[in-house]
Amino acid sequence: MKEIWVKADPWQKELVTTALESGVTAVVVPPDKVAEVKELGIIQTVADSGDLKWGEDVVSVEVKSAEDEERIVKISRDKKVIVKTRDWTIIPLENLIARTDRNILVEVETIEEARTALGILEKGVNGLVLTQPNPLKVKEMMNELRQEHQTLELVCFKIDSIRSLGMGDRVCINTCSIMGTGEGCLVGNSSQALFMIHAESIENPYVTPRPFRVNAGPVHAYTRIPGGKTRYLSELSAGDQVLIVDYKGNTTAGIVGRLKIEKRPLMLIKAVIGDKEISSIVQNAETIRLTDPQGKALSVVSLAPGDKVLAAVEEGGRHFGIKIEESITEK
Repeated sequence: MKEIWVKADPWQKELVTTALESGVTAVVVPPDKVAEVKELGIIQTVADSGDLKWGEDVVSVEVKSAEDEERIVKISRDKKVIVKTRDWTIIPLENLIARTDRNILVEVETIEEARTALGILEKGVNGLVLTQPNPLKVKEMMNELRQEHQTLELVCFKIDSIRSLGMGDRVCINTCSIMGTGEGCLVGNSSQALFMIHAESIENPYVTPRPFRVNAGPVHAYTRIPGGKTRYLSELSAGDQVLIVDYKGNTTAGIVGRLKIEKRPLMLIKAVIGDKEISSIVQNAETIRLTDPQGKALSVVSLAPGDKVLAAVEEGGRHFGIKIEESITEK
């Protein structure tokens, strides 16, 4: 995760405590509160008398012109620069990120602003300064940022059985991202185990590849979204986020551009590891694929008992998409 600071100037003790508990890099505080912060826990302080000192280690610059951009690039060679823009425009940040790869931080107040800053030119800024004054919202922002860039542990299951079903309503997730080999989304009948469904990025003789699409499953199925939550496929709509994952478990947030629900023939897939069984229902078609441990896409119509596929598992259950420690049985 990138450098993340929390601004607690004016002083707010609860905000600093939340920052400590959330694992942020540093807190910006009044100079007379540095000692009090150190009593609360080990964390870097940004203040005139802090670990990072204003003017000496950190400067704040508002971008008003191209000259300001030039100044920021020069300063960033040996100091951290908190960049401010009058109307939170993107172009100045794009220019800066294109010219330097160090020490550029930007103030943000919402998770949407944070995502934008971290995604500019794919590299993003080097760090964020959270100006959100509400400790609960800071905690939520940190949880979401951590989940969006986490690495999941994917487990190797063996296919146990495949069975053709009747017709049902199938969901295609059309995202605003191009996915490559070994990438897709997590989908399943149970939130406790989600198969990695491969994106339609594979060349085939049937249809033109759609590398932005995951032919996910029926309307009742779960999919993982950023923030460690799940949603029913049928709940998604344009502008929502889904979790894109690769076969190594690396994750990114993807934006839903369109959801397409159509009646299609379905099939039930069951897989096992030890005494644990998982299942998912998918469209019965050649272009729907699971993913093997090497990132290879396996067409569901060619699956056979013993084939190895990837899935994400978790203990406990879900309540409105939020993970809880509760005994829940799903069949």
